[in-house]
Amino acid sequence: MPDCTVVVITYNDAARLPRAVRSVLGQTLRDLEVIVVDDASTDATPDVAADLVRADSRVRHLRRGLNSGGCGAPRNDGLDAAASPYVMFLDSDDELPRHACKSLLTEIERTGADFVSGQISRLYEWNGRSEPYYPELFARRRVVEGIREEPRLFLDSFTTNKLYRMSFLDEHRLRFPEDIHYEDHVFATEAYAVSRRFAVVPWPVYLWHRVRGGSSISLRIEAMENVRHRLVAAWRSDDVLRRHGLDDLVPDRQERFLRQDLRVYLNPLPRRDRVWAKEFAALVRPYLERIPAEVADRLDPMIRVCCQLILTDRIDDLLVAAASLTGDHAPPRAAVRAGGRTFWGTTVSPGMDITSLRLAELPFSASRLRHEVTELSADGERVRMTVRTYDPFGALPPEWRARLRLGGESVPIRPLPSGEGGYTTEVAFTVRRGCEPRIAFTSVATGHTTSDRLMLHPGAEPVELPRVRLEPSGHAAYLRVHERPSLRSLPRRLARRVIRFAGRPRHKLLAYRVLISVLRPRRDLALFESDVGKGCTGSPRAVHDEMRRRGLPVETVWSVARGRGDVPAGARSVRRGSWRYVWTLARAGIWVDSHGFPLDYPKPRGTRYLQTWHGQGIKSIGFDAPDLRADFDRPREVWRAAVARWDALVSPSEEFSRLFAGANGYTGPILRYGTPRCDALVHGVSGTDVRARLEIPPDRKILLYAPTYRDSAKGEGASVRADLELMAEELAGEWVVVLRTHPVERYTVPGHLRHFVRPAGTYPEVNDLMLASDALLTDYSSVMCDYAITGRPMLFLIDDWDDYRLRERGVYHDLPAIAPGPCVRTTGELIDRLRDLPAVHASYAHRYAAFRALWCAEERGDASARVVTAFFGDSPMEGKHVEGKHVRGKRAA
Repeated sequence: MPDCTVVVITYNDAARLPRAVRSVLGQTLRDLEVIVVDDASTDATPDVAADLVRADSRVRHLRRGLNSGGCGAPRNDGLDAAASPYVMFLDSDDELPRHACKSLLTEIERTGADFVSGQISRLYEWNGRSEPYYPELFARRRVVEGIREEPRLFLDSFTTNKLYRMSFLDEHRLRFPEDIHYEDHVFATEAYAVSRRFAVVPWPVYLWHRVRGGSSISLRIEAMENVRHRLVAAWRSDDVLRRHGLDDLVPDRQERFLRQDLRVYLNPLPRRDRVWAKEFAALVRPYLERIPAEVADRLDPMIRVCCQLILTDRIDDLLVAAASLTGDHAPPRAAVRAGGRTFWGTTVSPGMDITSLRLAELPFSASRLRHEVTELSADGERVRMTVRTYDPFGALPPEWRARLRLGGESVPIRPLPSGEGGYTTEVAFTVRRGCEPRIAFTSVATGHTTSDRLMLHPGAEPVELPRVRLEPSGHAAYLRVHERPSLRSLPRRLARRVIRFAGRPRHKLLAYRVLISVLRPRRDLALFESDVGKGCTGSPRAVHDEMRRRGLPVETVWSVARGRGDVPAGARSVRRGSWRYVWTLARAGIWVDSHGFPLDYPKPRGTRYLQTWHGQGIKSIGFDAPDLRADFDRPREVWRAAVARWDALVSPSEEFSRLFAGANGYTGPILRYGTPRCDALVHGVSGTDVRARLEIPPDRKILLYAPTYRDSAKGEGASVRADLELMAEELAGEWVVVLRTHPVERYTVPGHLRHFVRPAGTYPEVNDLMLASDALLTDYSSVMCDYAITGRPMLFLIDDWDDYRLRERGVYHDLPAIAPGPCVRTTGELIDRLRDLPAVHASYAHRYAAFRALWCAEERGDASARVVTAFFGDSPMEGKHVEGKHVRGKRAA
């Protein structure tokens, strides 16, 4: 008896069947069987299956005499033929990851569960991208003692991502319905209903291939018969629960229908014609009428609006509303505010309430307008277009300017008031390259700008021009300009490829090594870089400005990333990584930066390198950090060589010197004069009006939320651990959160929280944010040490403290023991502390003073001057004692 049976169902899929079967035969669990059930294919599938049987004795082939028209009958055939105690299901166009069977078998035997469910990974074959399906359902490994414990798992109604115990299926006579499509919905509901215990694992166990124009049952959503089958599956699933005495869980199963099944048809609805939408609504309406209103209240407001429009047979409005479900989530054409609530459309009705989207409370730069293209035509090489603009929330100020943005270009436009409200714009323009056109309105009074994409009728014909094609894109039919390849552009495209090839990093490094071997650095040329080119800020900027104030005879060049500017007056800029950057690195006799110039670029002989670094604090760094503490020689050698380039290191404190130098193997001069960029904090000098720039009302207090990244989840938004939604509900009338994520993080503030949260991850100067704020919320970020200079309240959300210090990053200090403010584990605790902040802050006065003494003792407001004197003076560091080390004479340029 094999350990596991995998039932592979197939129909007319000769090309992909071998791939599916090979994914099973290649499992790390070797003792298994594959049962290929052919649903009466008319192509070469039977021959392919026979070849697979001959090639491996673990494969069996069953062939049905008549096609069943679905998946239920062939799966039942496989179940009846299974010879092992456990069974999985696989469609012939998909695959199993290599460890799926073994990992699920291990889990079901470990837990004694009736079945085990794992993550599905969707693979989009046209671009190779993959994404997890409902990842929040599989975020943690666990055992569930019956579906009542976690009814949200009805969202996982697949059968292919599960390993079932055959005795469980046989005991309850669980088999698939054979007369409907979406039979897995009914089967899964019954399995949930009768299972006393099932398990969930967080790793991928099924690879679901998605192809454009696929013909699988789940993709035939344009057919009305498909809608009928899905509705029948929903009715039957509800009946299953009632039959097993689980009437109280029927609303949870119905929520799954609204959240998932209905969305399948609502998303592309704007592209359907009115007749299709009318019939669809008539089919769905009887089921929706059975769903309690409180179920719809749990959903996204726009799904609730669409349900209400279906129930009231408002088909034209339904087509408009459905366009807000995807893409940029377009605002409505009209909205009504009454009793402090906001309603979609022109009538006040509970089902049309969209208040929770907060669209009427957004700052102007985040406010939403709706732009609909009513006419689009070609006039030679020019495009003529008429646009209707709706301002449903009255966001536009009395005076504004408007422009049509076409990628990097823009065209002034003159929207005119229309008779029915809103504005109408007629414009002619030339567009030569691909882009997503947007209309932008700028407030004359504040200079803030809001912009939105243009919507086109989904059935509009493409407009062809010599170089581009304009057409609707996506379910919501946004206008998109596609560049058309032509023979005329062939030389330009070839030239780009040659330039890209020549500009590969290894070619630039080779050229750099040649340059520094034949050229001498210019002692009057300094290259500055801050945060890997993300801006001209931080300590390098403070040092630069002090040099300019003194009039030192040094030409300065700033390294900036693509799209970043704000270069100081009198300085030049080079794009980081460009050929000019390589040339400047080779020629500059002075390097100043806060993170590290390219690690594998050796410093030219005679060049002097000032490393200012970018922060201090409790978390491990250098060779103690996760990326270097592993036993891999090459990364450690590269970093050791990079550190050896430094001629002087700026230190903000004795504690920093103690921790940082040893952790990075640095033995050179240390300038313990404080942090140049913190001089502004000591003096309370802000470079910008943060409130005006971030559109924060004067009666709101500012909470600066600055978490650090998690090494195991860089760029995934995992650092934002506070429940911003709960904070908005409780604090929006008093506070505004300014969210300063770490530069390596990627996090988008949800649209319905933009009234309360201002994203500031790319704000040019963090000092300005600190000086404008009333309190700081952080976790383990080095910003805590800088913020201590202000003396203002600090709070620490450390819900993952044990994981962070023991497994994630590692720390040098016990934060709960030294923190100058409360350390909380939940957002609820955080809210309580904020409501009593003055008293809470006063209770930590002694700790705060000790914290400042540890990290800020050298911060006197003159660090920039002292560093420039030491490094750039007439006799820089000549015979000076710096951090207890005698520095041999080195002369500046």
